[in-house]
Amino acid sequence: MPVEYAPRTPSGYEPEDSYEEDPAPANGRPAPAPVPPRSNAAGYTAIVLVVVAVFLVHYTLLIPVLIGFVLLSAGVSLLGTRLNPLTPTFYLTTKPTWSSIGLVFLAGVGLWAMAYDYWRAGLAPLFPVSMP
Repeated sequence: MPVEYAPRTPSGYEPEDSYEEDPAPANGRPAPAPVPPRSNAAGYTAIVLVVVAVFLVHYTLLIPVLIGFVLLSAGVSLLGTRLNPLTPTFYLTTKPTWSSIGLVFLAGVGLWAMAYDYWRAGLAPLFPVSMP
């Protein structure tokens, strides 16, 4: 005599594919948006800082050098979020992409190269010059 088992799904159960377009949880608030696993925000910030440094290089060479140092140190910190499990930022839900980390390093080195070229050519003062 064959044995019939009870169905595993409770009565009235619908598969996940057949739910409404905008399901509301029991508390009435909408469900939070999913968190993206990777972010490009560091790359966009590096581009903005490079533009600021290019505009301010004619005032003093120290500005692109300092911004380049900030970008390189931020690049090391961002690299730690992806590689070093001993840092607290390693366990963040959203991490920077590899391309944005590379762009931060490239921007820092590029600003140092630009400052060196301006210094070698004598196009910008090392310290700010007082205007009369």
